[in-house]
Amino acid sequence: MKFFVDTAEVREIRSLAEAGFVDGVTTNPSLIAKSGRPMAEVIREICSITPGPVSAEVTATEYEPILAEGRYLRDLAPNVAVKVPLTEAGLRACRTLSGEGTMVNVTLCFSPAQALLAAKAGATFISPFVGRLDDIATDGMRLIEDIVKIYRNYPHLKTEVLVASIRHPGHLVAAAKLGAEVATLPPAVIRQLLQHPLTDRGLEAFLADWRKTGQSIL
Repeated sequence: MKFFVDTAEVREIRSLAEAGFVDGVTTNPSLIAKSGRPMAEVIREICSITPGPVSAEVTATEYEPILAEGRYLRDLAPNVAVKVPLTEAGLRACRTLSGEGTMVNVTLCFSPAQALLAAKAGATFISPFVGRLDDIATDGMRLIEDIVKIYRNYPHLKTEVLVASIRHPGHLVAAAKLGAEVATLPPAVIRQLLQHPLTDRGLEAFLADWRKTGQSIL
């Protein structure tokens, strides 16, 4: 499973990339706004840190403006994946951009039917939002299960399931068990994956025993 980090904070991305935890990055207008920097500058810098896909999202809502913004974002770096909304105009632009060889991430997916349309439009990634479904008392992981099953029924569909709106490690583990190809996680959730109380206790015990010997490895 590929891990994308969901942030526009360059220091966080660099730190996680150096640890080998990052296969790509997802951003959105809200995350870019939090960075307080020009969008193009941020995207270029992120793309220089990781060779994997970096999702940069359009803000237009009509076909021609989406296409224009998508082409501009695509030209910022060779590993940009243009993120478009799951609307008729967005999917039309997805079809055009993917036909030009551009990676496209179709975002804000909340149903299997939407995911099937995105795949037919040539999306590189489909981003179902599990946390937001959980927020309205709907099982977000059921959506992942359904999309993965549908895509596997049709091998000619090459769209990868990019699980988004992940709130905790449980979401990630469940998505991995279902066979989703990608998960995008906030930096804090990636670091939570490292944590287990027995790991901490075991390390403390080993170090305490070692200190009693009075030895030093170096």
